[in-house]
Amino acid sequence: MSIMEKNIAFLYQYLNNASPVGFESAGQKIWLDYIKPFIHEHIVDTYGTVVGVVNPKADYKVVIEAHADEISWFVNYITEDGYLYVIRNGGSDHIIAPSMRVNIHTAKGIVKGVFGWPAIHTRVGDKDDPRPEIKNLTVDVGCSSKQEVLDLGIHVGCVITYVDELMELNGKYYVGRALDNRMGGYVISQVLRRIHENNVSLDYGLYVVNSVQEEIGLRGAEMIANRLKPDVVIATDVCHDTLSPLYDKKKEGEVKAGSGAVLSYAPAVHNRLRDDLIAVAESKKIPFQRMASSRSTGTDTDSFAYSNGGVASALISLPLKYMHTTVEMAHKEDIESVINLMYEFLVQFKAGTDYRYFS
Repeated sequence: MSIMEKNIAFLYQYLNNASPVGFESAGQKIWLDYIKPFIHEHIVDTYGTVVGVVNPKADYKVVIEAHADEISWFVNYITEDGYLYVIRNGGSDHIIAPSMRVNIHTAKGIVKGVFGWPAIHTRVGDKDDPRPEIKNLTVDVGCSSKQEVLDLGIHVGCVITYVDELMELNGKYYVGRALDNRMGGYVISQVLRRIHENNVSLDYGLYVVNSVQEEIGLRGAEMIANRLKPDVVIATDVCHDTLSPLYDKKKEGEVKAGSGAVLSYAPAVHNRLRDDLIAVAESKKIPFQRMASSRSTGTDTDSFAYSNGGVASALISLPLKYMHTTVEMAHKEDIESVINLMYEFLVQFKAGTDYRYFS
């Protein structure tokens, strides 16, 4: 198998694996196994964030980061006639749930189910029709009693994920669930691979971080930031392609899939670090776009930036269509732009770079 074939095989294995918030370990093991040939050592913290380290003895520390978790559901209540009611685990969208096929993760293994919904014939099209809401979403696992459900290994607290697999669309896009943000995990793995294969010598410690629990409040990044105490952080996550139908560009900004990586302006984003990234993008002719965030980026950038008395942090985003659905779409050229920008920045970066505003 060629290097390219191995990379694509890893991408599909990693993206197709379930990695719900708080239960990311299976995906983290896949990711760690892939990056092990490219690192000197690794860290796995108490809640499952994984860090690949190059030059662990160096004093100056640079982090590149993505998050590994995906949105999902919890079983919250089981009725006497065998239906499951759910609550969110992260920002799961109740609107898209009806008629979705699901996997219920149990100690006995995967149990199949579906989000049921009343047939259109029974709805008259007025305000009294049921609408998808958390309170009326139910999962049907083909059981007729609560005991039958329990006998399958399903209990309150079991995690539910959608049944879906990565695919390509028109040769240009990857499509699937949880590209937010396991595609970021793929990106940082490829940056690491290129550094290794090109024999790049870094004069700083590089910490390649795949964080957990971003989807419920940036918690994995908060924990690992305090452990690593980095000097510089470049996070990657996703942002909205606002040229898709039904987006308001005046409100959300203008970002288009296929037009390159997105660099953020926000209070948590260090201005000089972002400008250094822009300079690299311009000098290497890497396409990029700009976006602004009013108060926070809503990404792990915020946790790193405000940790340890303040850490120079920047965000490179991947434009994404249909976020938090099972058909999230990312353009292959944008993925390459994010990889190239991170890689080229790290190659030219020097230990000791001082990002204090003035001294």
